[in-house]
Amino acid sequence: MSEHLFATLRRWPDLEAPNLFAVDASDRLILDEAATELSDLQAGELVVMGDNYGALTLGAAALSGCRGIRVFQDSLVGELALTSNAGELADSYESHTLNESLLSGARLVLMQLPRSLAELDEWAQAIARFAAHDVTVIAGGRLKHMTLSMNEVLARSFNDVSAGRARQKSRTLTAVGARHPADDLRYPATSVLREPELPVDELTVSAHGGAFAGATLDLGTRFLLTFLPEMKSDAARAIDLGSGTGVLATSLAVARPKLSVVAIDQSTAAVASTRETADANGVGARVEAAREDALTERPTASADLIVCNPPFHTGATVHAGVALRMLADARRVLKPGGELWVVFNTHLGYRDYLNRTVGPTRQAGRNSKFTVTVSVRE
Repeated sequence: MSEHLFATLRRWPDLEAPNLFAVDASDRLILDEAATELSDLQAGELVVMGDNYGALTLGAAALSGCRGIRVFQDSLVGELALTSNAGELADSYESHTLNESLLSGARLVLMQLPRSLAELDEWAQAIARFAAHDVTVIAGGRLKHMTLSMNEVLARSFNDVSAGRARQKSRTLTAVGARHPADDLRYPATSVLREPELPVDELTVSAHGGAFAGATLDLGTRFLLTFLPEMKSDAARAIDLGSGTGVLATSLAVARPKLSVVAIDQSTAAVASTRETADANGVGARVEAAREDALTERPTASADLIVCNPPFHTGATVHAGVALRMLADARRVLKPGGELWVVFNTHLGYRDYLNRTVGPTRQAGRNSKFTVTVSVRE
């Protein structure tokens, strides 16, 4: 039964390739380790967090008869994949954001371990804060992506953290004895950046655990910011594609008081961080933070300027296709004469692709690690 279910799962609308899978051994291990607990649950007592493409949620529903499952997936693409894969099990779960409604009364949490320790910390603190006092967390992942630091992070929010036996290069961590936090909430983290690349003397950044680079300025964004004065001077509407904590979107809005910016990211943590960063710097009214899958929701010919510091991996797999998928629709969304500015690791060589799909592309700058290009929609 389980293998039949798992064989039907797809990654769509995420990238699909022979070496990319919708289910892995850690999904199977988590469900096996949780089998006894799953059989004792009442409807509404199970929460699933970080489910990549639906294996945990649909596995619990199909194999253990669980209903009323509450699910949190930071990734919109993962959420869409779960919806696509659910079929007749669609009424067994509901998607939530990371808050009390997700976790209130939960007695069992199944979790795919996020790679970011900050993201794990924020999730664990939320569970300890909102779930039932006797909640059990069974979190799993691939050994190559797990570290002892994950045990230490979970121990900040739980009294007892134990590691299970490894199987097929996967392992689970079980956490019990929630420590209900008082007012020592660690997220969102904030910092004040004072960098010469910024258009102001200082910029306040807010970062939830899952936001790329946290409350710092990553090297790619730092380099792209140096070209801000060269970007289309008469732009009225701009898009920050893959906004992260919103540093680019906020910097554009601060530097250009008449510019309206849409900051797009598929991550719940990134969208919340962007909104808070824009508000903290007084430009929240001109920066719209939107959780969307790349440019699929944007109207045709709606932007004068698009800026992008794209990721170079999908999940734990390095794959250039994730950035190419993000940028594929840029020509449609740009107005004629509109500009797309992209920063990328030089070895990835996106320039030919941008020439073919967007328009004439030139190298605007290059340093020891990154290249910045500008493409013009004809």
